[in-house]
Amino acid sequence: MSASEKKAEKRHLSWSQITKSLLAGGVAGAVSRTAVAPLERLKILMQIQGNEKVYTGIWQGTMHMWRTDGLKGLFKGNGLNCIRIFPNQAIKFMSYEQLSRRISHYLIDNGGDGQLTPLLRLGAGAGAGIVGMSATYPMDMVRGRITIQEGNKQQYRGMMHATRSIIANEGVLALWRGWLPSVIGVVPYVGLNFAVYETLKDLLIKSNNYRDERDLSIATKLSCGAVAGTAGQTVAYPFDVVRRRLQVSGWSGAEKLHAESGHAIAYRGMLDCFARTFREEGLGALFKGLGPNYLKVVPSIAIAFVTYEQMKELLGAEIRISG
Repeated sequence: MSASEKKAEKRHLSWSQITKSLLAGGVAGAVSRTAVAPLERLKILMQIQGNEKVYTGIWQGTMHMWRTDGLKGLFKGNGLNCIRIFPNQAIKFMSYEQLSRRISHYLIDNGGDGQLTPLLRLGAGAGAGIVGMSATYPMDMVRGRITIQEGNKQQYRGMMHATRSIIANEGVLALWRGWLPSVIGVVPYVGLNFAVYETLKDLLIKSNNYRDERDLSIATKLSCGAVAGTAGQTVAYPFDVVRRRLQVSGWSGAEKLHAESGHAIAYRGMLDCFARTFREEGLGALFKGLGPNYLKVVPSIAIAFVTYEQMKELLGAEIRISG
């Protein structure tokens, strides 16, 4: 095979490689989210509640969920989250690989070495995050509603019933409430995740004269993923709070957590939600649930990255996340 043929072959992944990459990404998402499901539910409940807090801390909130719904309550919404996160993560990781690969080849074609800078990695990660999030957003909205249901007062019996009820009572566009702040927030969140993770790995590989990332230990990769997840979440967190509040805006099921004059708080849009939250609850309200979120996101992101790479190696797919 000639050098030009080898170069062309490397530019295009086979359908087998694409399928393996999608499967690895989906498994990584499902495993990582299940591992931190109780913290994920607690974070959402804390994000939505108003000044009269039902959940005041990580331990108190976890015990309240246990007393209200038992062990099952700690994982409420996780099944739907895994159904959502499998295609979400699969599409996100695959999109990142394709975007970074195309950028790398563009750099090579223009006389460069094909290595992506942290800024280019951030751009590729942001693009991948928007694609993955948008493709599965209605499932995230439905999952948010199901997650905050407590005790016997549950309006929705499951994903399909919730979806039909929301469309019937609020219209199909209700499934996309909170999409705009999600798009804005996903740029720094996913972008920084990939950029920081890849940059840290490259620095460690070069400083230790390793051949490639296969020489890095799993513990090292977990540490890189933890730092990446913390950086991304801190910057994007206020947008996540606004997204969750818009998803339950005006919904009677959220009355217990955040009500005004006996009715669930309703927002006119993203800017109104930001303004009212800041005016009525203070700046700290935009970071409600950050405590359990830190405990959740560090292992979640780290497990996702490592599971993805281990799955790709097990399946015989290409190893590197980026080109």
